Amino acid sequence: MMKNVLISSCILLIFSSCANVGDGELTGVVERPTWENSIPFGMLYMPMGSFSMGPSDQDAPWALTAQNKTVSLQAFWMDETEITNNEYRQFVYWVKDSLAYRKLGDANEKYLISQDEFGEEINPPFINWSEPINWSGDEEREALQDMYLAENERFFRRKEIDTRKLNYEYFWIDLKQAAQKHQFENQERRAYNYKTGKYDGEVIKENGEREAIKDRSSYIMKDILNIYPDTLCWISDFTYSYNEPMATMYFWHPAYDNYPTVGITWKQANAFSIWRTQLKNGFLKGEGQAFVHDYRLPTETEWEYASRGGLNHSMYPWGGYYTRNYLGCFIANFKPMRGNYTDDGGIHTVVVAHYEPNEWGLYDMSGNVSEWTISAFDESAYSYIHDLNSDYKFNAVEDDSPTLKRKVLRGGSWKDVAYYLQCGSRTFEYQDSSKSYIGFRCVRTYEGRKHGADGVPGDSKIY
Repeated sequence: MMKNVLISSCILLIFSSCANVGDGELTGVVERPTWENSIPFGMLYMPMGSFSMGPSDQDAPWALTAQNKTVSLQAFWMDETEITNNEYRQFVYWVKDSLAYRKLGDANEKYLISQDEFGEEINPPFINWSEPINWSGDEEREALQDMYLAENERFFRRKEIDTRKLNYEYFWIDLKQAAQKHQFENQERRAYNYKTGKYDGEVIKENGEREAIKDRSSYIMKDILNIYPDTLCWISDFTYSYNEPMATMYFWHPAYDNYPTVGITWKQANAFSIWRTQLKNGFLKGEGQAFVHDYRLPTETEWEYASRGGLNHSMYPWGGYYTRNYLGCFIANFKPMRGNYTDDGGIHTVVVAHYEPNEWGLYDMSGNVSEWTISAFDESAYSYIHDLNSDYKFNAVEDDSPTLKRKVLRGGSWKDVAYYLQCGSRTFEYQDSSKSYIGFRCVRTYEGRKHGADGVPGDSKIY
């Protein structure tokens, strides 16, 4: 009898110590990370909704790449302007500093964190960002010497960072493959890791045979990418045209800080989005707050929905049928008339937010620079994409044909005629191409809000 009582007491003790039972009601888990649904810096709220996707005018080039289709989208945040030179420079500087920390850590352990709070070894170690780099110190200069251009490559003996070494290592998870509920068998679809000399997600046996990894890591895709903009695109894009001043000054000179960054490939834009996500979530982790949705490139459906600004059937983001306002002035930066580039106020790119925004406050959704989307380009995509959060993706690798590397461009640029400024116009560029007329902006899926919290302007239905 006493033994049964003792056993019952132990069971009650276990349940009372391991479970938050409260008064016996279903209350959910109480101890959860804090979360503040604040507006992301530099972004605007795009409410959920449905719209008629596709051309709002005749198909002038008879390209037959789009049809009208009613689609619905969940709410999301979108950058108010295109990513500027100075914003992208923050990414470049972060990569430069992280490489410097790694090199300095080999000589001085103060630059790295090799143990966690429990005294266990961290391998590889974290960067100790709280320890500033003394770039002029004797020890530091010697350790960082190979980050600079060799003497025979310097102009007028200026000691400058070798931008060819600004490589960013990043990863993403192939959720679509994981959703198939089987291991990743197609090794050619994996990203190639230049450090290990093999495709990530595979094991090379001693006899040289390749074997797929059968655990969760088989869906973790890695890549190493040089992230410095192609400043020479200003020259290579145009034959018999003098654009050397833009090539030498556009990205780094303070005069162009608030101009849209260009010379960025689709892969670099994706790498930037992943870095931006990690930057934000790293801060939130330190504050004990929950993570946010990933920053990313918009799908072409999201881009068109946002560009229309709630004006469902309008040809242009500003809602009218014309590229001039009531005063006769052009209202976007493009190639007006028969090539009078200056008639709209700019000879090439202009500072972001120079023209009036659309109804939802977004600037330069038409003109200035064309914008990368995350979507792959297929002429018949509208025929088979879903009508809910429509999208079509394809992760092309190096050996794929150029057709598979096409990514959708939207919005038109400073060198394009008015047709490409229309909300429904679509074209493409190859994912590894960098152009002087292509930039990008990011989006982030809306996380929702707690019941009873302050609402988001423009959408009182979300809880």
